[in-house]
Amino acid sequence: MQAAAGAPAMLASASAQSSENPTVVENRREGTLHWQTQYFLFDRYKGSGLRSPSLEGYVSETSVYPGETVRFHVSTDPPKPFVIDLYRSGYYGGLGGRHMARLGPFEGKKQPLPQMGMERARECRWEAATEFRVPDDWPSGVYLGKLGLAEERLQSYCIFIVKRRGPADLLFQCSDLTWQAYNKWPGWDSLYDDGRPKLVNEYNYTGPNVRVSFDRPYARFGQLQEMSMPTGSGEYLLWEHPLAFWLEQQGYDVAYCSNLDTERDPEVLNRAKVLLSVGHDEYWTRAMYDNVVAARDRGLSIAFLSGNALLHQIVTYPSAVDGRPLRTFGRKRLFKEDAMNLLGATTYGTGFGDWIVRKSDHWIFEGAGVRDGDAIPGLVGWEYHGPPLAEIEGLEVVASSDLVEYGNRTPTRKHAATVYPGARGNWVFNAGTIWWSEGLSNPPGHVPATSQAARAFGPDERVQRVTRNFLDRCLADSRVEF
Repeated sequence: MQAAAGAPAMLASASAQSSENPTVVENRREGTLHWQTQYFLFDRYKGSGLRSPSLEGYVSETSVYPGETVRFHVSTDPPKPFVIDLYRSGYYGGLGGRHMARLGPFEGKKQPLPQMGMERARECRWEAATEFRVPDDWPSGVYLGKLGLAEERLQSYCIFIVKRRGPADLLFQCSDLTWQAYNKWPGWDSLYDDGRPKLVNEYNYTGPNVRVSFDRPYARFGQLQEMSMPTGSGEYLLWEHPLAFWLEQQGYDVAYCSNLDTERDPEVLNRAKVLLSVGHDEYWTRAMYDNVVAARDRGLSIAFLSGNALLHQIVTYPSAVDGRPLRTFGRKRLFKEDAMNLLGATTYGTGFGDWIVRKSDHWIFEGAGVRDGDAIPGLVGWEYHGPPLAEIEGLEVVASSDLVEYGNRTPTRKHAATVYPGARGNWVFNAGTIWWSEGLSNPPGHVPATSQAARAFGPDERVQRVTRNFLDRCLADSRVEF
């Protein structure tokens, strides 16, 4: 049943074929492989090895609408001219991205390393190299700003999201709060670092009195395998791009938003039929939670194609630089019972194993060709969801398995995937694994998930079919009116 890596799904969504939605129209445009970075240089001999001080940058906003402006803050050390190529991430005939614009060249300059502020926050006060008004006709999507030296071979990313003002069937919520929580830039400054000595790939502090800021570049992600290409893009290319690639391949009508938008711009939830929680979605604010629960109760379906979701509740703060809201945050408490009442499951940390079918007669498995006990190998990892403890009417456990942890080959933890109905013809599916998207596609620029303990196996037709079944059922049953 397993499809070859990168192979297209066998069946296109019936709902996707029914109209010429903006995603279908956009993906007819010419794509390119050149959205990928190729040349890298890290501070391996001067620091953590996770930073690229020769060329790095960040943007002033996590997300914008067409017509709004983003500022690009870039540092080059030593000063050298650079350009910014903007690409939209998508399917594009299997190439994975479309070139949208080139900005520059600009005269680069070395920008100062910020001192630690309140609760260890590193907030850059870099001058903007340029500001850019997003054209009115740019479609919603995840946009990669590919920074490149004009006269030398060196590149890195910055990243932002363009939202849609109109309705969409699916709302893809990027997990950028979690990207930032794990961001160690410039060296040992993630939400998991408290000043005590540790290895660069250790993320073992989970207490209070630490903050992180969006006003800084994303360092290379160092928790699992070290991959240079995604540097500057948070965790998007690691855990989320395979889902975006597959959804757009299938022709689903999909719009994109930041984690922060479910708090500051909750109208995005009223313009969609299904919300997608994607990949590593660990950090939420209380307002995010309340807004999503209210939207669920109004009829929004939700797919938690994620693991360790809603573990930590955070408190946000404005920028110390210019007062922009929601630019820094720190831990407040665990969500606990609240998370279970939304997820339909408990939320946990690391665990690895197979995704094993337990209710093959459920509609979510229709056409998948599975029987009880069938295993989709390597799909659960590295963070996951466990057995349900909350009492939710109609909740069913559709998959469960025993998991191993780091350093322990004997199964000690338990995974669960659940489905339950909402009150207005809507549904909530909890796949229970960060690696769910690994089973959907293996697009250009993506390195299949591997850790020191286990690895994912890549695209699988059964994962594709389950995802399609859930989304199509939600769209068919939806009572949401725009």
